[in-house]
This record gives sequence, structure tokens and C-alpha cells, in this order.
Amino acid sequence: MVRTQTLVKNAIVQIDATPFRQWYHQHYGVEVGLKKRGGPQGGASIEDATNQEVKRSNHLQRKIKERNADRTIEQAVDDQFATGRLYACISSRPGQCGRADGFIIEGKELEFYVRRMQRKKGKGGS
Repeated sequence: MVRTQTLVKNAIVQIDATPFRQWYHQHYGVEVGLKKRGGPQGGASIEDATNQEVKRSNHLQRKIKERNADRTIEQAVDDQFATGRLYACISSRPGQCGRADGFIIEGKELEFYVRRMQRKKGKGGS
């Protein structure tokens, strides 16, 4: 609700991407949202540099390798990580304590809301 500034169930909100970026790096060992310089080779060198700095046990290295086998991230979500903001949907009914559960939007739903927000920003500036 725009007029009363109230969060309700199924509201679309923008959230900070930093905690999700940190979790992704810890879980998969890969930085997301980095601007790639110099073509496809530029992003890999940044990842290699960060991976070499951290000492990991053999067990953890095997675990991360297994996780990376089927890891994919959409380009639209990666772009949102680069800007530092993610679109999310509130899936619970927020109460008075200031906590709400939700999920990150991706796929066709994300495309829809990105287009809608761009259109909204275009009308507001005129």
C-alpha cells in the first residue's frame, strides 16, 4: 500500500543484497554481482584471486565442488546483485514486531516487476 506505507502479504519490496551475496560466496565460493572486465576472462580472475586467499580443508573443497556442479544464476538476478538491491515478495503477514518472511523473485515474475518499476520511474520523472 503506497498511501499508508503498510506492508501486507504478497507485497513486492526492495531489499539489501549484501547478506545474500555473503551467503552465496560462503556456500558456493563464488562472488556474484561483479562487473566483468575484459570479456569472460575478467570475472574468472577476480574469483580465482579471492579463492586463493582463503585456506580451505579438503572436505570443504570437495563440498563446494559438488555444489558448483549444478549451480546456475539468472542474468537478471546477477544484475540485481551488482546494483546491491533485490526484489522480494513478502510471504507472511507482517506483525508489529518488524519481521516478515519472504522470498527473492526470479524468472518471469522478476521480468514483469522490473518492467513495471521502470515504467513507474519513467512516469514519475516527467
